[in-house]
Amino acid sequence: MKTMIALVLAAAFGYFLGSLNFSIIVVQMMKGRDIRTMGSKNAGLTNTYRCCGPACAGLTLAGDLLKGVIAVALARWFASILSAGLSPDNDTHYIGYIAGFFAIIGHVFPIYYGFKGGKGVLVGVASFLIIDTKVFFALILIFIVILACSKFVSLSSVMATAYGPLATFLISWIVDGCTIGRSFLYLILSLPMAGVIIWMHRTNIERLREGTESRFTFKFSGQK
Repeated sequence: MKTMIALVLAAAFGYFLGSLNFSIIVVQMMKGRDIRTMGSKNAGLTNTYRCCGPACAGLTLAGDLLKGVIAVALARWFASILSAGLSPDNDTHYIGYIAGFFAIIGHVFPIYYGFKGGKGVLVGVASFLIIDTKVFFALILIFIVILACSKFVSLSSVMATAYGPLATFLISWIVDGCTIGRSFLYLILSLPMAGVIIWMHRTNIERLREGTESRFTFKFSGQK
C-alpha cells in the first residue's frame, strides 16, 4: 500500500510539475506570443533561443531544469517518509525514475497547454541531478562534446539520451557499488525516459538523415 501511494505521488508530482512549460510561460510573459507558433514551433530551449534570444532562453533553462529537480526531490522525500522502499534496506532510489518519467510526459503532453509541449530533454536531464548526479554530468559531457563536434542540438540530445540507460547501469554498478540486479532495475526504469525523448526527436532524426537539420549558432533570428 505504501509503495502504491509513493508511486501515485511520484507520478502526480512529475506530471503536474512537468506540465509547467517554461518556454511557453516565459515567451508569453516577455514577448506576448506563443512559442508554439514561432520558428520550429517546438516549445523548447533551442527554439526559444533562436526566436526570442538569450534572456528568454536563460529563464526557460532555469525553469525547466528546476521543475525536474523539484519533482524528483519531492517524490523521493515522500517515498522516504512512507518507507516505501523496494528492498530490506528501504531503497527509494527507484521512485526518482518514476517521477522523472512522468515529468517528461508532462512536458511533452502538458495538461495546462492543450497537451502540446516540448520534447522533454531538459526536464529529463534535470531529473538526474537528484536521481544520480554522476549520470547527470556524464550525459551533459556527452551532449557538449557531440554539440561541439557536430553543431546539431538534436543529434547531441538524442545521443546523450540514448546513452542514458547504459550510463545509469554502469555508474550504479561499477561506481556506486550497487548489485547487478539493482543496477539492471535502474536501467529498465530509465529506458522509458530515454524512449519518449528519442521518439519526440523522430522528425529531427529524419532531417539529420536527409541533411536538412539546422545547425546551432549563438546568433538568434528574432521573432518569426
